[in-house]
Amino acid sequence: MKPGILLISPALPDLEHQLDQRYTTYRLYQQSDKAAYLRQHRDAIAGVVTGGALGISTAMMEELPALKIVAINGIGTDAVDLGYARRRGIHVTTTPDVLTADVADLGIGLAIAALRGLCTGDRYVRAGAWGKEALGLAHKFSGKRIGIVGLGRVGRAIAKRAAAFDCPIAYVDHHAHPDLPYTRVDDLLQLARDNDVLILAASADDGKAIVGTEVLNALGPQGVLINIARGKLVDEDALVLALQEKRLGGAGLDVFVDEPTVPPALWSMDNVVLQPHRASATWETRADMGQIVLDNLAAYFAGARPPTTVTG
Repeated sequence: MKPGILLISPALPDLEHQLDQRYTTYRLYQQSDKAAYLRQHRDAIAGVVTGGALGISTAMMEELPALKIVAINGIGTDAVDLGYARRRGIHVTTTPDVLTADVADLGIGLAIAALRGLCTGDRYVRAGAWGKEALGLAHKFSGKRIGIVGLGRVGRAIAKRAAAFDCPIAYVDHHAHPDLPYTRVDDLLQLARDNDVLILAASADDGKAIVGTEVLNALGPQGVLINIARGKLVDEDALVLALQEKRLGGAGLDVFVDEPTVPPALWSMDNVVLQPHRASATWETRADMGQIVLDNLAAYFAGARPPTTVTG
């Protein structure tokens, strides 16, 4: 009998096809009464496939007595209670490394788009305003001072790309990285104060907002905030107010506190670039992520340690 896999959210067709070939797949996202569906199949479900932002609640894990592996199709683990998973002996796996380039690319892309007004220019042309109305000047990206919050895989990749634009790089991180030619700053306020663009690339495991009014004021009326990490790292009310009062120059946001809800005040701001949490949303990377999910599941059900487990 094939092991049962609960698919919490849709995946690429090829990944879903592979899951169907190898396992009995239960598609929770297709069900109108999800609670009843879980009760019906709870004893058959040994694995879960989910996204990084969605994760799986502790209550749902408690409902699945046979659960042994949660395969996250992403790198975020803040939506999973890792402590509970460890106590239950449940492997939680992620898809590291393959997302790095895409997320870093989007981080730089958002910074360029926000500073150069790319979306504003696009709307200007599409509206037929070219030659009829004036379009204000933008700001250059090359040479801007870049402050990075979190110098892990993604943070390092962002720094490498920004350095190619002759941008001085500084960072805050739990650890110093003496092997890298970047300036470490101990205080986030100081990092914001000393740089033109603040890019969030940190994890959000503790669930706390680290960017509030003080940090936004330190970044200042010419500063730009970029968030390709987690929405909960930013106090959204403080961000909206800072933009409205022009205490912050602009923002590029791929993530939000209560997705898919985005503060409506941001919709009409020309100095803000918005994306629907799609930093890793390329065909190439999603295919690579799907393969890692399959490799982790295959390893576990073959009696081996999943290659990218974070709890085993």
